[in-house]
Amino acid sequence: MNSDYFSGKKIWVTGHNGMVGSAIVRKLCSFSNAEILTVDKSVVDLESQEDTLAWVHTHRPDIIIHCAAKVGGIEANKNSPADFLSINLRIALNIIEAAVKFDVEKLVCLGSSCFYPKLSKQPISEEALLTGPLEPTNEAYALAKIATLKLCSYYREQYGRDFIGIVPTNLYGTGDNFNPNEGHVISALIHKFTYANANNVKQVDLWGSGKPLREFMHVDDAAEGILHLTKNYSLARHINLCGGETVSIARLASIIQGIVGYKGHVHFDLNKPDGMMKKSLDNTILSDFEWMPSIGLFDGLVRTIEEYKLRCR
Repeated sequence: MNSDYFSGKKIWVTGHNGMVGSAIVRKLCSFSNAEILTVDKSVVDLESQEDTLAWVHTHRPDIIIHCAAKVGGIEANKNSPADFLSINLRIALNIIEAAVKFDVEKLVCLGSSCFYPKLSKQPISEEALLTGPLEPTNEAYALAKIATLKLCSYYREQYGRDFIGIVPTNLYGTGDNFNPNEGHVISALIHKFTYANANNVKQVDLWGSGKPLREFMHVDDAAEGILHLTKNYSLARHINLCGGETVSIARLASIIQGIVGYKGHVHFDLNKPDGMMKKSLDNTILSDFEWMPSIGLFDGLVRTIEEYKLRCR
């Protein structure tokens, strides 16, 4: 990636300890001489408008890539919907208003593929947003992400700022949350199969039917794509970041089971929700910007499982 655009700029990556934020920091460090700004939540509470404004006033970033969020899988969203909506709304509003107040050159806000309607035509295009009801199992988080990208668009229109929204497909990889009750599907499956294999557990129980189809992209690809669009994309409408591989949850589980070497029985609990039956994103607009992911699903899973095993030692 050409580093000229980022050269000499101050770039604040919020949520730099998270999966996406840390991947962006790694990617920036690998090719640019930008000044990368990070701050731990123990130092600056992004839910606090006062803290956020004060930090941006002091450090004056040229670019903000906003990755900080409260995230989780189906069970976490189901158990704490008020937290997912209120926390993410507060953080987004504080970041966006600070970017306006202190003349940030470019603000990049990340959406989520879960904020598209439950019955969207597949693959899902950017135009599908707000055309139908949301998937109930992650409605609160989706509403917060919708509001975030709409705020970016409205502030762009009202104040003439270069604020953009990027919507990544389902991500996995380095830095993921492997807590089976809080993580997303790939990290949860890796944890379950690795634990079962190490402890001679005879059966692994998985949520739902295994039939839902999901598209997956390694987070290192996503980081590269986000930076590519930070440099090259400047339109009011958000843009999908996609182009990964689409597989059923059952097939995904089978691949992970094979890589881990687990020989036991896999049971799908039909009393648990499936979520959307299919979710993949349309990359028509993205294709105009000459970018595609490069890490295949199998290779990405092998890498992620090895990293998880090292973390558990």
